[in-house]
Amino acid sequence: MKTPANTLPTDVETLQELVLKLQSQVSTKQNKLDTLQSKYQYLLEQFRLAQHQQFGRSSEENATQGDLFNEAETLLGDFVEPEKESISYTRNKPKRKPLPKDLPREVIIHDINEADKVCDCCGNDLHQMGEDKSEQLKFVPAQIKVIEHIRLKYSCRTCEQSATQTPLKIAPVPTSPIPKSIATPSLLSQIITSKYQFSLPLYRQEMFFKQHGIEINRKTMSEWMIKCATLFKPIIDIFHEHLLQQSVVQADETPLKVLKEDKSTCYMWLYCSGTDSARENNLKNIVLYDYQNNRSGRCAVNYLQGFTGALQVDGYKGYEQTNAQLSGCWAHARRKFTDAQKAQGHNKAGKAQWAINHIQKLYRIEKLIEGKSAEEKVAIRREQALPLLEQFRTWLDKSALQVPPKSAVGKAIAYNLNQWQKLVRYVENGDLNIDNNRAERAIKPFVIGRKNWLFSNSASGANASAVLYSVIETAKANGLTPFNYLMHLLEELPKEPDDLEPLLPWNVELEQKI
Repeated sequence: MKTPANTLPTDVETLQELVLKLQSQVSTKQNKLDTLQSKYQYLLEQFRLAQHQQFGRSSEENATQGDLFNEAETLLGDFVEPEKESISYTRNKPKRKPLPKDLPREVIIHDINEADKVCDCCGNDLHQMGEDKSEQLKFVPAQIKVIEHIRLKYSCRTCEQSATQTPLKIAPVPTSPIPKSIATPSLLSQIITSKYQFSLPLYRQEMFFKQHGIEINRKTMSEWMIKCATLFKPIIDIFHEHLLQQSVVQADETPLKVLKEDKSTCYMWLYCSGTDSARENNLKNIVLYDYQNNRSGRCAVNYLQGFTGALQVDGYKGYEQTNAQLSGCWAHARRKFTDAQKAQGHNKAGKAQWAINHIQKLYRIEKLIEGKSAEEKVAIRREQALPLLEQFRTWLDKSALQVPPKSAVGKAIAYNLNQWQKLVRYVENGDLNIDNNRAERAIKPFVIGRKNWLFSNSASGANASAVLYSVIETAKANGLTPFNYLMHLLEELPKEPDDLEPLLPWNVELEQKI
């Protein structure tokens, strides 16, 4: 508000005091304005980020679960025909992969009519000069049949005529994974893989069997799953022993609702070692799930008791209670900046984009060293990745003084600085990956399955799920078809073998592999 000129003081000192007072008021209002602007920017970033989480893609590269419902339209919609006037290119004709040679084949010969086997020009008979062959794939629905066991009994006729008790002999009861039930190894393997590999809930499997006139209710199947998990527990214990002997373990955790638990949210913990599909550097591919009713760091401490190698995780502080040497995840570090970029809207030239581009350079180095030995990886990382890391750390220190700490970019910078010692450890250890994506990919089947069955009814059910997911994912990580490996275990474990090592997935040779 302006002060009228005739009311201004005439002496200089009073006038100076008035000027200082007005400057103070202006400064206070400017500070309030800056604060409001900062709050507005923060709320705007949060709104944009929430909007993207609600309606955008949940993955930076892959389609979301919802996109699977219109997958054909999405894939076809991604192709845009270029303008012929502006772009000229040579399009390679797509080549279809040949169908497996070991599949059963039904040969159908198509011939022309006998009357047409004459030449239209001269009338002479035509001879066969060759043939055109094409293949189609036919789907035959699954076959269900009853295995009827007949145990023959034998007795002595002489003893039957005497007063003594007649001795009987009968063939022994065949071994079965669940005695006195109708479940065979193949049936149990089908139910387990349908739910835990392909996320088909038991009530839908119940409907499937009803279509074939078979009554198997979901309660019975649930009991079977728990009994199978108990049968597999010795195998899981051996997996656990081998896991603790590895030089590198990755871990992650995800929430799980269990109805008959006192706590509203429980957790499924994930521990894995090796690689996604093949062993390298003598690392064993193991994927283990562990159900706990809380997220306390003691869960990881108890499970990893005796492990002193490298533990690669995200920024969750609970893992710091273990005796392992923690290593960070550059995928999480990068994700903080991608979230900041989403919160900023369409700004593609800011600090977040610079950080994303710089981290991408580290990933290009990892792409180049795939398949190399641990020693070779360390040498290349020291030469190529270390200078990039030093440059990135300098940029982080400088940028931390330039951006508001509560902004999305400020939080991303703070996360990277707080995790820095863990993030750079991969450079000195060739067995370490640049990120924790191996564990995130391993836990994803459980997360997808949870969207279908939503919760576990009891702790025993959750523990059974942990065991069955562990067997399936470890089989996949070792290149085995889970159905075949499960059926192999269900056939061999009821025989109570003395040595279980031949049954471990890296020691098993099965016909079909994925």
